[in-house]
Amino acid sequence: MNYRMMGKFISRILLVEAAFMLPALLISLYESEMRSVCGFLTSIVITLSLALALWFLCRKAKKGFYAKEGLVCVGASWIVMSLLGCLPFYFSGEIPHFMDALFETVSGFTTTGASVLADVEALSMGNLYWRSFTHWLGGMGVLVFVLALGRGNGNDKSDGYTMHLLRAESPGPKVGKLVPKMKETAKILYFIYFFLTVLNVIFLLIGRMPLFDAVCTAFGTAGTGGFGIKSDSMAGYSPYLQDVCTVFMLLFGVNFTCYYMLLIKQVKSVFRDEELRFYVGIALGSIVLIAWNVRDMYGSLEETVRHAAFQVASIMTTTGFATTDFDLWPSFSKAILLGLMLIGACAGSTGGGFKCGRALLLLKSLRRNVRQILHPQKVQVVRVNHQMVQERVLDNTNAYLAAYAFIIVFSFIVISIDGFSTMTNFSAVLACFNNIGPGLETVGPTCNFGGYSVLSKGMLIVDMLAGRLEIFPILILFSKSTWTRR
Repeated sequence: MNYRMMGKFISRILLVEAAFMLPALLISLYESEMRSVCGFLTSIVITLSLALALWFLCRKAKKGFYAKEGLVCVGASWIVMSLLGCLPFYFSGEIPHFMDALFETVSGFTTTGASVLADVEALSMGNLYWRSFTHWLGGMGVLVFVLALGRGNGNDKSDGYTMHLLRAESPGPKVGKLVPKMKETAKILYFIYFFLTVLNVIFLLIGRMPLFDAVCTAFGTAGTGGFGIKSDSMAGYSPYLQDVCTVFMLLFGVNFTCYYMLLIKQVKSVFRDEELRFYVGIALGSIVLIAWNVRDMYGSLEETVRHAAFQVASIMTTTGFATTDFDLWPSFSKAILLGLMLIGACAGSTGGGFKCGRALLLLKSLRRNVRQILHPQKVQVVRVNHQMVQERVLDNTNAYLAAYAFIIVFSFIVISIDGFSTMTNFSAVLACFNNIGPGLETVGPTCNFGGYSVLSKGMLIVDMLAGRLEIFPILILFSKSTWTRR
């Protein structure tokens, strides 16, 4: 394995992370939050020192980079980035236990939004900003950002290792190029991401949300993360602001390729996209069913539909904001929300979960297999958007489903040691592994994950990382064959 090349790339990521801590430091200085200032200064110095040391040791790295290195580099990068990203919380003393600080940071970078904090508003402005910004940085992926900034040399080898990194970090069954060069693809993705984020901020400001609140809320919405800066999440804001968040959560749950298609005026291709129609159909159907089921809990039809639409958008896109305590909803509505936790958003979006693309592939594969039993002599193929899906893609989807189910069961057994209820533990695993945030009962929208033991928090941290990175970049770190020369 090309350890030096991986070390060089990780050093660039740490430089970017240190640079992104500066706005939080400036906010802390402006607000005269001296404990927070010390925390960020210490964290920046440590992060820069490690970045420079890595760069010096790996400065003569050769460019050879393959799929295995890409997976290992992505997994290791996110772990290192999280370990250093939690230092401002820890050194400032605002989250005094390192495991809690790490849990909060991993939850931020993986856009999960699960929190161990009982009183979010007790955090300093600087740490609140950094906590929300981790969502935005993790939403599209810090490696994608580094690739977008990087200078390509125009050769195939450079584009090859870029492709391995982008495939390892991007969510969905597969990652392709929007344009011939992968660096240009990364730039286009971040341009769309940045544009939608700014648009979200503008609409929130129109609704008279304070600038700091609007920026932090947009970070959480864009990254589909859900860290609120208020203890009641989004419940205290006006119906207009809640509706804006509902729309933008759904927009960020769409495959970003659809937006690129709109940019190049291929509108028909977008409306014909089967995954998009599947995603919209599930969302609308869930809103109607939940609104019908909770119709007696709210004072008007508008309020009922607003809360139903917000929570469906929040859970399906794995954002995790809340406008109401949905743990009080009837069992039918909570069952729908649990199903949405599993399905998640579209592939190629900032949302988590199993992904609508994979669910669609599995349904089509199941239909193919049933038809093959009925007509064994007839050749049956799976098609998505009128294109035949390769058997390798279907095999990878089945393997992902197997790993997905195993990790959920294993994690559920591990955290059950703490003695919480079955629903609490099951929803906690689903919420963390699918990068959603709130679960049900003890980890519901009005509660937090602070009651779990260090062992359970460690398990849930692994779940969050595995869920955000599509399982394999984390699993491969534990494989013996990864580290053998052969």
